[in-house]
Amino acid sequence: MKSRFLIIAALISSVWLGATPVRAQEVTKETVDGITNFHRIETTVACSGAIKATAVPEIKKFGFASIINLRQASEDGANLEAEEAAAKAADIRYYSLPFSSTAPDPAVADKFLEAITAKGSDPAFIHCAGGGRAATMWFIKRMVVDHWDIDRAEKEATALGMTSPTLKQFAIDYAQTHKR
Repeated sequence: MKSRFLIIAALISSVWLGATPVRAQEVTKETVDGITNFHRIETTVACSGAIKATAVPEIKKFGFASIINLRQASEDGANLEAEEAAAKAADIRYYSLPFSSTAPDPAVADKFLEAITAKGSDPAFIHCAGGGRAATMWFIKRMVVDHWDIDRAEKEATALGMTSPTLKQFAIDYAQTHKR
């Protein structure tokens, strides 16, 4: 009788837990020296604006396994070589994927999805100059890889710093033609 009660209780608990909706992770904004517009989803990902190479050891202390830099070498203040060297010194995987906000390239989104899903890249620190391109790439990842609907993915990406209507539409178009 006692074992029957325990089995029933376990089944009810399983059904209850299974029916509980998965709670979205909360986006937090932090102030870190050398990092502009630092937004983080718990330990899963961070999207930010420009960083200084001197901030890379701090990124490592936060527990990030990779840095995905979306800045173009021609951008004011971009120092891709110094950042890459700092990442190598801190033993953080580094990806440089120059992405233009005025002429977004689907090939860069392809490379981003390869990088963000590569074994050993999680958690990832994604950045550009202001944070908008980084948040847009995360928006793409949520729709294409995680199969989130547009509204849910947009809400999170907006909280991370996505502001450009042009990049938002690029991301939606990309996701609709690159389903996995």
